[in-house]
Amino acid sequence: MTEATPAAQEVVRPGALKATPAALEVVRPGALTTVQDEGRPGHAHLGVPRSGALDAHAHRLANRLVGNPPAAATLETTADGVALRTRVPVTVAVTGAPCPVRVDGVPAAWGAQVRVPAGALLDVGRPTSGLRTYLAFAGGVCVEPVLGSRSTDLLSGLGPEPLAEGLLLPLGPPVAAVPAVDTVPWHAPPAELVLPLLLGPRHDWFTAEALVVLAAPGYRVSPAANRIGLRTEGPALPRARDGELPSEGMVLGAVQVPPDGRPVVFLADHPVTGGYPVIGVVPEEHLPAAAQAVPGTPIRFAVIGSR
Repeated sequence: MTEATPAAQEVVRPGALKATPAALEVVRPGALTTVQDEGRPGHAHLGVPRSGALDAHAHRLANRLVGNPPAAATLETTADGVALRTRVPVTVAVTGAPCPVRVDGVPAAWGAQVRVPAGALLDVGRPTSGLRTYLAFAGGVCVEPVLGSRSTDLLSGLGPEPLAEGLLLPLGPPVAAVPAVDTVPWHAPPAELVLPLLLGPRHDWFTAEALVVLAAPGYRVSPAANRIGLRTEGPALPRARDGELPSEGMVLGAVQVPPDGRPVVFLADHPVTGGYPVIGVVPEEHLPAAAQAVPGTPIRFAVIGSR
């Protein structure tokens, strides 16, 4: 005898699922599972971060495996996976942090296309390495867009809420045939996170010793790291100037140093302004590795120039 599940909750306008019956029911939401696409750039003047998938490479790969365009919305899970029941047959791909994948209890492939029958339970487990896993579904997750994006933004509160048990997520119609592939590119989550750093605009607020400390071993990913910023544990950076700045614009990858002296790397849901000095900026293409760095991972900042 199967256990009854709570009544599903709609996340789209009333009646939308009648016109689009393809949907997923959330059975186990996990610690933090959100809808993500490529974000909503261009709204910083409104105080809105870009948001979007933290591991953009994994997000795009999952979409490519199921025939979606890169901008289609996927699910981003953190730390302990997610379980979903499908209402229609759907092709799924799971990428990002490697993890066990099961369909109705039967092991299925990670990093490849998986055909899930209607009514089956797709269970994506805790990562065996890394932190964030991505699930793409042929047709994409079709929640209502906000400012042109379906992404959940944890800082501003825009977009859909993080997944909760019983929630229904609508799926769009497939837009292309599922490609025939037998291998996919994959980079293991880092044992040591090496982040190239362009100094500036406020590196002159720190002593020469601070730059030596920053480049030396000694920093680790803090358990307080999240989608807003990768917080660090380690030595405080000595300042050459006291006081703080008037609020100024912050960019993706900015390394801000709050009063405790420990650098914070701004990620997708970062604030668009801030008053603490920014010692440097990590180029965007190096941030996906930060998305997969588990708490305790050693960090080394490698200065590659100045802004």
